[in-house]
This record gives sequence, structure tokens and C-alpha cells, in this order.
Amino acid sequence: MTGRRVVVTGLGVQCPAGGTVDEAFAALLAAKGTAALLPGTDGRHRLACRVDAFDPDAYFSPREARVLDRGTQLGVAAALDAFADAGLAGRTPDGRWCTIVGTGGAGLAAEAERVMVRDAGAVNARTVPKLMPSSTAAWLSMRLGLTGPALTIATACASGTNAIGEAFQAIRSGRCDAALTGGTEAPVSDLVLEGFYRSRALSRRTGDPAAASRPFDADRDGFVLGEGAAFLVLEDLYTARARGARIHCELAGYATNADAHHIVAPLEDGSRAAACMRAALDDAGVAPDEVAHVNAHGTATLLNDRSEAAAIRRCFNGAGPPVTAPKGVVGHMIGAAGAFEAVVMATSVRTGRVPPVANHRAQPDGDAEITVVRDRPADVGPGPAISNSFGFGGHNASLVMVPA
Repeated sequence: MTGRRVVVTGLGVQCPAGGTVDEAFAALLAAKGTAALLPGTDGRHRLACRVDAFDPDAYFSPREARVLDRGTQLGVAAALDAFADAGLAGRTPDGRWCTIVGTGGAGLAAEAERVMVRDAGAVNARTVPKLMPSSTAAWLSMRLGLTGPALTIATACASGTNAIGEAFQAIRSGRCDAALTGGTEAPVSDLVLEGFYRSRALSRRTGDPAAASRPFDADRDGFVLGEGAAFLVLEDLYTARARGARIHCELAGYATNADAHHIVAPLEDGSRAAACMRAALDDAGVAPDEVAHVNAHGTATLLNDRSEAAAIRRCFNGAGPPVTAPKGVVGHMIGAAGAFEAVVMATSVRTGRVPPVANHRAQPDGDAEITVVRDRPADVGPGPAISNSFGFGGHNASLVMVPA
């Protein structure tokens, strides 16, 4: 572990489980799935976890709401909430800030579908900005006066974790003093649903939507598509202390690598994912036996969960510490998933409470055995934790947090 220490001073979410961190964490502790049939469903693959309670009017003028796609709206809202949680609302921050956002495509697919398939006459001057995955980073820099690097990272389902990790590296190396970072995604559209359905990645449990997403369960049959956003404010420890900021936890380690194996299937033995986890722990100066819990990628697909379970066993030389997986509640938010899981991990590291995995009933035969938290929260006490994200294309990323 080298360079400056980096702490988390702000958290914000807009997700299917709630519009605040407290609401979302309470829903995870209760292990209540949020998946539902979409309106007009044909009963085949129209399950999703939506952010139904989101109110754009609370964050944007009518004109702004018209020019922002849903992915950007969710991302900017979550980031503004993180900024406020850090005690920075209404301020133009001093110092060198960066804005780094992860997304698989923000609202690109939904907007493209609307314009080109449903309403070709809707093409206008706002179309291109709505199609830009970089819009969230751009709007945040303009809204908050952040003149440092404003970057967008797209590594599929690892995007949010990679964004946070790269922001962490920028602060630790001295290139920036603070960062507004996270992920956003609004992928719920016929186009995306059909694509994932045809790849056999989606759950077909339409008769019981809330129980459809089952990470690491013997009866898992695919993920449920979700939308949402999550953001963190990261600061150099001494900068945060100097302004009297509340510190949620310390972000201590990060690593990323690639399977170099297949465009959608993970490396089955989990060896590269395990190497990523080990590298993140080494970066943090945390030994595997010190880790209090794992916040898993846990998509509820057969191959990904099997590979991740193998990776966890490799990393910890056995079943390892308690494992949670939020996608049982909120579905798979693609590029925002890792950022949301980082927010959840930060809350667990601070409180010592680890949410159970929703809808988990039994460990599958033939999968590597891990210690899945089920039925009720695990009270592990404040301690180091690791969060994993594994994306299509073989993108692996892990973050390590420790108590403040």
C-alpha cells in the first residue's frame, strides 16, 4: 500500500430498493426482492427491477429533465445526493476534483430504440447528447463546477467498480484531491431484454417475480435486469479531516485484470478472478484471513456464480468469510451494479451488518462451497471487506474497504 490514504465521505443511490442509502440498505437487510412484471408483458421475459419512485422534478428543472435521458437523470441524482451526504451541497469545491463514471451504455439502448424504432420523427438537437454514455460525467462537472478530469469507463458489468477504482488511484497518486465517482444504468428496454433473453442470461421465473433473482442458489436460472445509480465521494484523508468531514470508511485497495477467455462466459475455474481479489487485498495490505465479508458479483446465472464461488475459494483457500450478493433484491444494474455494491459494502464495513442473499435456499451440488449469508443478516462487526465485479468480455475488478 503506497501513496495517500483515501476515504469515503459521501454516498448516494437511486435504485429499485429506494432513493436513499438507508432505504436501500434496510431493503437488503429484509431480503425483499423488487423484481416485477413490466406493463404489457407477454409473460416471456418482461421481468425487471425499476426505480419506480424516482422523481426527476426533485433534481431538475423541466427543461433539464427534457434534455437528459433516464440513465443520466438517475446518475446525476445519485451523485448530487452523495455530494450532499459529504456536506458539500451548494458549494463549489476547492482543490483538484475528478469525475469518473462507469456505465455499460447509460440510457443509450432505450433512447436509440425509442427514436429509431418507435418514433423516428423524434430525432432532434437533443438526440445526440442523450445517446452519449459520457453525458453523466459531463453534466456533473457542469452542475457542480468540477473542472478536473471528467471521464467515463465502460467495462460492461465491471464499469462502476472500475470507475471507483480509477478515481481511488487518481487520489492516491496525488493527481487529484477528491473524486465524485460511481455508476449509472437505465437498460430496461425491449432491445436489451430481447438480447439477454436470446443469450439465455435472464431468469424465466415470471410466475414469482420477487423470487426470480437467486444468487448462488441451487435453483437459479438467470438474472433480472435492473436500473439505477450509485455514487461515492472519495477524498484524501487529510483533506477530509481538514474540513471536518464525516468519514464512512476507508477505500484501501483496488485491482483489475482480464480473463482473456470469452466475450460472455467467465473462466470457469475462477483463477483470474481470484488473482484480481488477491491483488486488491495485497494493494490494501489486508490478509485474506482478516476479511470480514465478501460483497459478491452474484448475478444468479449458472456459470457466473459457479466461477465466482470457485474464485472465492481460491482466494481464501476454503469457504472463506460470509458472502452477500445484493442482486437478489435489486437485480443486475449492469454498469451501476459494482457502484451500488460498493455503497452497500461501505455501509456494512461501518455498521458490521451484512445483508442476507435474497431467495437463497440451498447450495448447488457441484459448485464450490462458500459461506452464503441467508435467512437473516450476519453481524460480523466492523472489519475489512472486498467487493467483486466481473463483466462480459472477462473484465474483473475488486475493491477493498476497511473501517475508518
